[in-house]
Amino acid sequence: MSAAPVIAAVDGSEDSLRALDWALDTARRRAAPLRVVHVRQYAAWGQADVLVAAPPEAEGDPVLDEVRTRLTDRTGVPEVEYVALEGVPGAVLPELGTGAQLLVLGSRGRGGFASLLLGSNGLTAARDAECPVVVVPPPGREVHGEGPVAPGPRVVVGLHVDSPDEGALALAFEEAALRRARVQVIAAYPWPVQTWSAPGQPVPPPVDREVVESETRALADGFLAPHRRRHPGVRAEAEALPGDAAGLLVAASRDADLVVVGRHRRRLLAPARMMGSVTQAVLLHAASPVAVVPPAPPEE
Repeated sequence: MSAAPVIAAVDGSEDSLRALDWALDTARRRAAPLRVVHVRQYAAWGQADVLVAAPPEAEGDPVLDEVRTRLTDRTGVPEVEYVALEGVPGAVLPELGTGAQLLVLGSRGRGGFASLLLGSNGLTAARDAECPVVVVPPPGREVHGEGPVAPGPRVVVGLHVDSPDEGALALAFEEAALRRARVQVIAAYPWPVQTWSAPGQPVPPPVDREVVESETRALADGFLAPHRRRHPGVRAEAEALPGDAAGLLVAASRDADLVVVGRHRRRLLAPARMMGSVTQAVLLHAASPVAVVPPAPPEE
């Protein structure tokens, strides 16, 4: 395969087959090959967290055979590679992201508990993979809050104006261009703003909400400018909204094609790989597929 693939992780569950369909559509849009991977969790004792030196044959794997049958009558199917691996999925899946365009998986695998909103493999892959990870939720997930104002295809992206994630913005615009969708940018700001003063000191003047909203929108427009220039055909709207960023993004996920979030905000003393609370909440509750974008590698 010449171009980097879109990878679909499957295990035979309904969630993973929905993820397969999403990955297939995305690979077609990107003119990329599709790699379908099944991680079989019965490696030899003591080697469960690594890839075996000689991966098992994909032929005869019942999960991959089911996928082949599922894709037999599809039209416009890109180049497909089938791979069977052995190991613990939570350890193996993140490694698959090296050299991939996207890693796509379902919210829960076959071995997960039905009561869980998101399986451990999805959380681990979203936290550790080197490529963007897309988690496809089950259908019918309800979200609360106001829905989109305008109809039509839409990619939602969260923007923290104090520490913008360029990778998340870039992926949102790229996907919107491929899907002929608009980009809905959610820039949340805290409200009401807490003001403090030491005893005996004058109380600061109240904060003007309209000023905060205007400044937040202006900052957002500034960060969006280079992406708008790279994708002049994509309409992007920055919304400066008061409240919790996670709740706003989950509400915006209703009928969205995709929600894009960064993996975490960088902190000087934080571990190299972690996932922020907003990203976790969106993964758990969003009604649309969610793309988690890893941070850019540090500059030398």
